[in-house]
Amino acid sequence: MQDPPAQAQPAPADATKMSDDAASEARQALDALGRMDDADTALSMAAEGAALYERETVKLGGYEYCSQAVELAEQGEFRESARAASKALHIALQTGNTDLLGKAYRDLAIAFSYAGRLERAEQFANLALKYPGQNPQQVNGPALKIIGDVRTRQQRYDEAIASYDQAREQSSDRFRPLVDASLANTLILSGDLARARSTLDALPPPADDTQKAQLQRTRGRLLLAENKPEEALALYEQLANTQVSGDEGFYRAWALDGMSKSQAALGNEAQAVQTLDQALAVFEQARSKFRSDEFKMGLFSDLQNVFERAIGMHSKLGQADRAFDISERSRARALLDAVAGRAKLKEGEAAALDAATLQKLLRADEVVVAYHVLPDRLMAWVLTNAGVREVKFPVTLSRNDLARLVDAYRDALIKLNPNASAVGDKIGQLLLAPLDVPAGKRIVLVPHGPLHYLPFQALRVDGQYLIERNPLSIAPSISIAARLAERTPRVAPQLVAFGNPSIDPNVADPLPGAEREVHALSRQFPGAKLFFKEDASKSNFAASAPGARLLHVAAHAMADTLDPLHSKVLLADVNGQPNYLEARDVMDMNLQGTALIALSACESGLGRVENGDEVLGFPRSFLSAGTSTLLVSLWPVSDAATEKLMTTLYDDLAKGATVQDAMRDAQRAVMADPETAHPFFWAPFNLIGNWRLQVGK
Repeated sequence: MQDPPAQAQPAPADATKMSDDAASEARQALDALGRMDDADTALSMAAEGAALYERETVKLGGYEYCSQAVELAEQGEFRESARAASKALHIALQTGNTDLLGKAYRDLAIAFSYAGRLERAEQFANLALKYPGQNPQQVNGPALKIIGDVRTRQQRYDEAIASYDQAREQSSDRFRPLVDASLANTLILSGDLARARSTLDALPPPADDTQKAQLQRTRGRLLLAENKPEEALALYEQLANTQVSGDEGFYRAWALDGMSKSQAALGNEAQAVQTLDQALAVFEQARSKFRSDEFKMGLFSDLQNVFERAIGMHSKLGQADRAFDISERSRARALLDAVAGRAKLKEGEAAALDAATLQKLLRADEVVVAYHVLPDRLMAWVLTNAGVREVKFPVTLSRNDLARLVDAYRDALIKLNPNASAVGDKIGQLLLAPLDVPAGKRIVLVPHGPLHYLPFQALRVDGQYLIERNPLSIAPSISIAARLAERTPRVAPQLVAFGNPSIDPNVADPLPGAEREVHALSRQFPGAKLFFKEDASKSNFAASAPGARLLHVAAHAMADTLDPLHSKVLLADVNGQPNYLEARDVMDMNLQGTALIALSACESGLGRVENGDEVLGFPRSFLSAGTSTLLVSLWPVSDAATEKLMTTLYDDLAKGATVQDAMRDAQRAVMADPETAHPFFWAPFNLIGNWRLQVGK
């Protein structure tokens, strides 16, 4: 049902007109958000450790759990590492073993630091310092280094250097070289090149090949900072030809990146671009895995920075299609790096299509808008079947500025700020107006970085919310969305639905509205299979989901920001014990036949945003398992508004509307009710993936 371009309408009534029931629902949603903010504190980790230890069939000793925690962190299994450390923490608290307590806090700090959860990492490191134990060097050195690492990544270099200096004094002879390597990198960033040089020169050569290669990268960084690009180029060329056992491609690619920077410093821009393109090609062939040595030696390098530099350079050369292609490739690599070999991806899933191929797949009324957030500015491309153009934004927005803007708008929406529509107008002028996309065109929007958390449907342009002006869907990458749209244009009206699973009320509140929601939407689909309460279980999901064409889950969900593969939908407890569906479980399923999955749940759409693009959590997990279209939420949702939105959506689908039109109608139906006109009620849901999907009789 394609509507004609709508005329500009005044902003809907604000939230001050809400009834007591609507206000109560909003307060409950905020309470749910508050409970999520309490996750991963020392208290909650101790409680989780106690519960996990109680369920262990074979119980280990506290120090064995610490060893497990370190090993798992080295493998990039951050949630599993934290769970092992939490069991050590529980044993330490139960037995009064302060030596074990310090080591448990240290190991939690390591896991959270590796995962980029800097505030939590610092908190656990400071707790570890309170319990130095029998051998203080085993706790104090690593804990102080972690605080230095946190300060470096926060760009608070003077404080980082002070922490590293303390760590040097309190580290073992074996650990101190790692502190010195990290210190040298931070000294380079701070501009203290003389001390960085003396620190590096005093370091003994590492015995480990990978650490040797990492140290050479640091020496190259110092030469560039010292304005010695010829020497840096020679060093990087040597590193590019050095064999690093088992990981040749990765270090060769970083060497090529260093060569490109050296060539640019020498004024050879054309050669620098060519070498950088080589680096990207080698990176894309390198194995994706977590490499703890980068953290141990203070490099904290991010492969996405290389893609960003290439995007900027090609944009500067006026090569919009090339810059767009590299942006798409960066999203594919971000997925590989986020999974890091811990789950199996479908063949071709992490491959990117180029602009020329993509434009042939688009119809005349379809427009792709792809954003890319560079550290110093926002970039965007508009792709149609006629070609690709780069957008020029009149206001320069850095990544940090955008993150603050997104947080402020989400905060205004979630707190039902009556001025939210005015804020939506301002952000719409910044992010949407420069795109120059006509009203009525179907928009497929590819966010990046902090924009993943932004409800674009609630931004305003030409006096309207975007969803009033244009049908809208989201894609993690346009390459993936295009493949899904080609594969699954129409499916049978076969529904499987789960609602209000029976879970411990101390974990989350019951959802009686979810049962009403499921019953209401199922009326359009005779023969629907419905599961409620104790039947809404993980085992029934695993058995029923692969055969479902339309799958609806009305339950609580929790995003895991430490390790998004452990984000979970809270399906029914079994024998009084949690038995939740984790994103990792989903990736192992075959959902090739499932066209639409609606997660009518709190924050089901929030995985962790990597510094590049990837939001890894339920959206990516279901797409990886084969699902072509997803409906997920960006913040805790209101029962009554969700019921209205979902029933309207499914009614439209049953009548043959495309899912993009059905979603638009559903959001406008909630918006039309003065009780739920505020975007808090209708804007949390994102439609992700195949925007062309239809349900056929």
